[in-house]
Amino acid sequence: MNHYPAEPFRIKVVEMMKTMSKEEREAAMIEAGYNTFLLKSEDVYIDLLTDSGTTAMSDRQWAGMMIGDEAYAGSRNFLHLDAVVKEYYGFKHMVPTHQGRGAENLLSRLKIKPGDIIPGNMYFTTTRYHQEANGGTFKDIIIDEAHDPSVDHPFKGNIDLTKLQALIDEYGADRIPYVCLAVTVNLAGGQPVSMQNMREVSALCKKHNIDIFFDATRCVENAYFIKKREEGYKHTSIKDILLEMMSYGDGCTMSGKKDCMVNIGGFLAMNDDTLFARSKELVVVFEGMPSYGGMAGRDMEAMAIGIKESVDYAYIAHRVEQVKYLGDQLEAAGVPIVRPVGGHAVFLDARAFLSHLSQDQLPAQALAAHLYIESGVRSMERGIVSAGRNKETGKNHSPKLELVRLTIPRRVYTYAHMDVVADAVIALYNKRESITGLEFVYEPPMLRFFNARFKPL
Repeated sequence: MNHYPAEPFRIKVVEMMKTMSKEEREAAMIEAGYNTFLLKSEDVYIDLLTDSGTTAMSDRQWAGMMIGDEAYAGSRNFLHLDAVVKEYYGFKHMVPTHQGRGAENLLSRLKIKPGDIIPGNMYFTTTRYHQEANGGTFKDIIIDEAHDPSVDHPFKGNIDLTKLQALIDEYGADRIPYVCLAVTVNLAGGQPVSMQNMREVSALCKKHNIDIFFDATRCVENAYFIKKREEGYKHTSIKDILLEMMSYGDGCTMSGKKDCMVNIGGFLAMNDDTLFARSKELVVVFEGMPSYGGMAGRDMEAMAIGIKESVDYAYIAHRVEQVKYLGDQLEAAGVPIVRPVGGHAVFLDARAFLSHLSQDQLPAQALAAHLYIESGVRSMERGIVSAGRNKETGKNHSPKLELVRLTIPRRVYTYAHMDVVADAVIALYNKRESITGLEFVYEPPMLRFFNARFKPL
């Protein structure tokens, strides 16, 4: 029998949850155009749309909010955050941003020129948008196993060194401004990257004078997987693993709304002095002063405290194992999911779940919509809708992975809530043949999954 750690916290404040009838949920979904992003949060019972900004902050973080220094420049909270980022991530410089995509925007504008190639271990939606908007082209160099949900590989987020070398040979190192190394890899199912792989990628990039920038959004979860799965790290602290991970890069973008455990904020970190000087100039245009970057002083204080709390083993063990608890229940019932279970979410394999639907019938979008109608559980499509269209041909990108993401917020739900979710998914799987596909009614030109509307076929 598997053992799952108990919650390493006590609950002081509660938020009541609304329940609705199936008929009411169906009406809400029709009003939302079969897009879970367009549902009203008050109409959702268990909200697994995202773990971004949905964290329950600790008493220490809330206490820190009360000592926010809202000075326009030189805030003491900025100085605290700057010192904590240097201590826990090891980078020389840090510029705060309003959230992760603010950091992506700065990095892309600073590093990418038209015609550049940006290799990475699977795309992420907003990251690829910023890269393409600045004239670059993303190239996926993740290992092949990451594209097969059934393969049980301990580090499916790893970069394929042969693919990276092939890109260098084809385009030349001078056309590769940096390698985008995500830890963990969201769209692969929250899959980690091994320390050995980071070492090897770093060595190859140094040989060709190519920078590495981490997408460090869920780097603490990645550190936990290294501790649990990689030889030689069993007795190493999460903090020390994290520092070694970051040492193999030249900087990172961070969405603090995930592993920094706050509701808003992010940062761009780097070692290069010249890049830092340029980033301080650019941040003023898009975010705010270099000492707040779109964040209030109180939020920077909460983030600094959250970074410290994130490396506590009791916290991160419960966080990742709670996700596994849900995944284990679904796998035991025969529900097709991405294996192994990742760090922040359980990903349903919608292609296998709804095998009677073709990909152009948007099976993941349909599955997410019907899960809400049946149970009030909100999830997110991560398949052909999220992948978007090729900007040159206008054709849909057709990813091999057609997934629905059940994303677990940090310190918000209990194991009993995971039981409710598991029961709902299993019940829907048992009548999956009744689910029909969807088609677009409204399709935005960019990042369409946020605002698109659909109707049943």
